[in-house]
Amino acid sequence: MSKRVAILLAEGFEEAEAVIVLDVLQRLGVEVVTLACQPDRQVVSYHGLSVTADALLADCEGVLFDAVVLPGGPQGTVNLAANGEVLDLIRRHDRAGRWICPLCSAAARVLGGNQLLQGRRYVCSGDLHENVTDGTYVDQPVVEDGNLISGKGLGVAFDFAFHLAWRLTGKREEVNFQAEHIYYDNWRVPSSD
Repeated sequence: MSKRVAILLAEGFEEAEAVIVLDVLQRLGVEVVTLACQPDRQVVSYHGLSVTADALLADCEGVLFDAVVLPGGPQGTVNLAANGEVLDLIRRHDRAGRWICPLCSAAARVLGGNQLLQGRRYVCSGDLHENVTDGTYVDQPVVEDGNLISGKGLGVAFDFAFHLAWRLTGKREEVNFQAEHIYYDNWRVPSSD
């Protein structure tokens, strides 16, 4: 049975982060649903790209995904952090033990800004961690703690996406094949896992 992942899109989201994660996951047979976290499916990204999301977050009440991905983007993460439906979705998925996956500023602004890190280790972009009080910042490209996978930013979006794909599918050879195919020698499933 295919895994399902929701990528949350709010006005000002970092388009490259969202698309890289979507691309990698779909290559590995993971179903990806983009959700507009606003009343309209048309969402304008950080750099002005207009994207039509697959569905509205408001229409997914009660739906559980295997993972929820939160792309960064300065205004995008501010918008996600201020959206009660987004916070409810994260809490519901966290309670169910599903993967919560913030990238770039999302760990600090959305999770940390709403006390949703709950003491877990995480990484985020820049110095945003300085204002976070409920998690432990770790300066690494990708950090996994429990059901939280966080990525430092756009520069590690491939590493983040492959790490999530590995955790969702468990298919070491397939993930490594795709990593070699599109990302060359930069990433492999850790041999200790």
